[in-house]
Amino acid sequence: MAQQVAAPRYALALPAAEAPAAESSVQFIGTATVLIRYQGLTILTDPNFLHKGDHVHLGYGLTSERLTNPAIEFEALPPVDLVLLSHLHDDHFDKMVREKLDRNIPIVTTGSASGKLREMGFRKVYGLETWEALQVAKGAASLRLTSMPGRHGPLAAAALLPSVMGTMLDFDGAGKYRIYVSGDTMVYDDIDEIPRRYPGIDLALLHLGGTRILGLVTVTMDAKEGVRMLRLIAPQRAIPIHYNDYTVFKSPLSDFQQAVEEAGLADKVSYLKHGETYRFTPRR
Repeated sequence: MAQQVAAPRYALALPAAEAPAAESSVQFIGTATVLIRYQGLTILTDPNFLHKGDHVHLGYGLTSERLTNPAIEFEALPPVDLVLLSHLHDDHFDKMVREKLDRNIPIVTTGSASGKLREMGFRKVYGLETWEALQVAKGAASLRLTSMPGRHGPLAAAALLPSVMGTMLDFDGAGKYRIYVSGDTMVYDDIDEIPRRYPGIDLALLHLGGTRILGLVTVTMDAKEGVRMLRLIAPQRAIPIHYNDYTVFKSPLSDFQQAVEEAGLADKVSYLKHGETYRFTPRR
């Protein structure tokens, strides 16, 4: 897989497990929260463990109510090696998580979010600008996380919202596997560069939902945008997430399913219910 890459900005060595698990999988917990496992490495994305009826604050006096429960309680999580945080919004990093998450767990996020997390007391925060990377090693497994372009809505709206990043996860060890996590982005010009630099994406996790601020401005991909991203990134497989958990999500999963069918891309998409797991086989 040829790609234009620079040396990673950061490197992180994790203690090797005595008996590393062989499983390679993605488990959907709810909203943008998933557990990604690869040969002993466990990554938690955008941790949000609030319950149905709880509210999150989105800034400027805006709130949203959660409509679902997480598939796993925070206290029931397995040991996590690092947290991947696309941006610092309450529906991606809620107040309960801010209080209970181990201050020593590594967190990979945007440059702007990194300073705020350090102010909260988190000690191992890696702030990445676009195309910067963190190299992680754990036993025989390795992972390179690279920040991808992201913009949280149209340009004017994005300027009022937290900066956001997508992430490319390149796993290596007993086989290779490439996962793209879109983050809360829209499809815009900078996204075009991703497949040029990172062809051969095995799996894409797409943040959908058609989130609307004030009921007017769409700031995450809706069904149409999701299909645009699917065509542009061209992964072997895609899994939609972040689509039905909050009242600000206005584009239901059924809209995306219909758009995917009409685009002739149904064979490229797998759908997970909360708690379900997609297992994958790394390439040799």
